[in-house]
Amino acid sequence: MKLQQLKYVREIARRDLSISAAANVLHASQPGVSNQVQLLEDELGLQIFERHGKRLTGITPIGQSVIEMAERVLQDVDNIRQLVADSKTEQSGTLSIGTTHTQARYALPSAIKKFSEHYPNIHLNMVQGTPTEVGEMAATGKIDLAIATEGLAQFESLAILPCYEWNRCVVVPPEHPLLSVKKLCLEDIAQYEILTYVMGFTGRAKQDQAFIEKGLHPNVIFTATDADVIKTYVELEMGIGIIASMAFDPDKDAPLQALDARHLFPPSVTHMGIRKGSYLRSYMYAFIEFFAAHLDKKTVEKAISL
Repeated sequence: MKLQQLKYVREIARRDLSISAAANVLHASQPGVSNQVQLLEDELGLQIFERHGKRLTGITPIGQSVIEMAERVLQDVDNIRQLVADSKTEQSGTLSIGTTHTQARYALPSAIKKFSEHYPNIHLNMVQGTPTEVGEMAATGKIDLAIATEGLAQFESLAILPCYEWNRCVVVPPEHPLLSVKKLCLEDIAQYEILTYVMGFTGRAKQDQAFIEKGLHPNVIFTATDADVIKTYVELEMGIGIIASMAFDPDKDAPLQALDARHLFPPSVTHMGIRKGSYLRSYMYAFIEFFAAHLDKKTVEKAISL
């Protein structure tokens, strides 16, 4: 039994039983992958995959157990490599972070700057995507950390750690009628066309729920994943924007103005997802604490060991 064979069966399972897709990801030939899987099945004396002709159609019950064990073996192999690297030096390595645009643009810069000052020889790799995309990458070991407000809890293999709370503001053009309202309410907002985040991003579900609980049906005419895009179209007077408060800078975003809306919506929480059972190098713990000071090494170790 070879580690490469275990990698092949794991990747085939991840790629919806597509041998060609698995071969492409692993930079191998399709016949080579098929042959190694067959050799592994012959050695074990069992079928990992169900077949119809040459096409894989499913995973056998015993095959599912084999794949789960292969996942653990391969994770342990990676952990050994990380452990050895950590014992030699902290001066080189890579930290891969998957996150959304809002986190990358507004929440992470301070922590990344501080980290780079302390660990100048560590290569930082930031991958942007939807919460589900970055969660999947963390769950399968393609990145070290996933940071998002939504979508991470669906992955059982991730330890989910709360980082910080945030809320929203309403962005309007200069001289907008809402600027004269003494205390903003949801009924005021619902009178206007709204520009905001797409569903599944940046706390959109909690935002919508606040209107539903008031029996209101806001007219959302434009959605985007990027607060900067939303602000651009507010400036064109297409409507008012509802965005994360951290995404508004009074100086940089002038002449737009922001109205505090934290009393109207429940706070959202940005979380970090880390693959359970993974070995984190010392500099990874340092970055986590730079980003969320309450997440010290002991707290993180306890979470990922469960």
